[in-house]
Amino acid sequence: MPNSPRSAPYRGRLAPSPTGLLHLGHASTFWTAQEHARAAGGTLILRNDDLDLARCRPEFAAAMLEDLRWFGLTWDEGPDIGGPHVPYEQSRRLALYATAFERLRAAGAIYPCTCSRKDVQLAATAPHEHADEPLYPGTCRPENIGTTERERRATLPRDAANWRFRVPDGAPVEFRDGHFGPQRAIAGREFGDFLVWRRDGLPSYQFACVVDDDAMGITEVVRGADLIMSTFRQLLLYHTLGLTPPAFYHCALVTDEHRVRLAKRHDALALRALREQGKSPLAIRAEWR
Repeated sequence: MPNSPRSAPYRGRLAPSPTGLLHLGHASTFWTAQEHARAAGGTLILRNDDLDLARCRPEFAAAMLEDLRWFGLTWDEGPDIGGPHVPYEQSRRLALYATAFERLRAAGAIYPCTCSRKDVQLAATAPHEHADEPLYPGTCRPENIGTTERERRATLPRDAANWRFRVPDGAPVEFRDGHFGPQRAIAGREFGDFLVWRRDGLPSYQFACVVDDDAMGITEVVRGADLIMSTFRQLLLYHTLGLTPPAFYHCALVTDEHRVRLAKRHDALALRALREQGKSPLAIRAEWR
C-alpha cells in the first residue's frame, strides 16, 4: 500500500502538545518545518495538539507560544491568530473526529475492545524488534468472540469502549520519506491493531492527526523520526477514509550527551532554560550546522 502524497500549494504545520516545556528537539524539528514552508513559498500552521487532558496545562500552552516566538518561529494560522480552519486546538475539534469515526465504523474498519493496556502487554509474549508498542493479539477481533457478544458490541455507543482499527495482516505499507528515503512495514507483524478512539471520549493521536491534517490541507508533515511507525498506521487510516495523504519528512532525533533522545523531562535543555542561561536562538541554530 504505497503513499501517493497530495499535490497542492504547500501547507505545513507545527503540532506541539502542551504537556511540558519545549526543548531543543522540538526546536530543531520545527525549524526544519518552517524552512520547508518558506522555501516553498507556502503556509505554516500552528496547531495545539492538546488531547492529553490529564497532562496538558494552560501554562504550558502559553509557554509554548512564547518559546516558539523567542526561537524565531512564525506561523500564518494558529490558535493565537486564527485562520480558515479554526479552531486550532484539538480539544475543540471533537465533533470533526466523531464524524470521521462514524465513517470508519460504517466501513467495518474498527471494532470495540475491552482489553486494558496491561492485558495487551501480558499477551505480548514475544518481543518484536521494530515494534514501538506491544502488538495487539486480536483478543476482541469480531471473529475471536461469540456471535451474541459480537452483535452486542456492534451497537455500543462510541464512548462505551476503546475502538481499534483492524490492520490488514500481512499487507505491506510503504511510503518515501523526504529524509530517510523508502520506508516499508508489514501490517500485523511490525504493528498491530491500534486504537482510534478511547473510552474516555477522546480520539487517539493517530486518528486525530489524520483527520486534522486532511481538514487543514497539510501537504507535508515534518516531525521526528520516532513517529515513523505512526506514519504506517496513519496511511492505513487515510486509505480507509478515502483521503489523500500528505508527504512525510522525519527529522533525525536530537539526543543528549548520553545519546538518549530528548524528552520533556530534559529540563536543562528546555528552550526556556536555555533562554534564562543567556543563550541566543542564533547561537543555538549555528551549532546545528
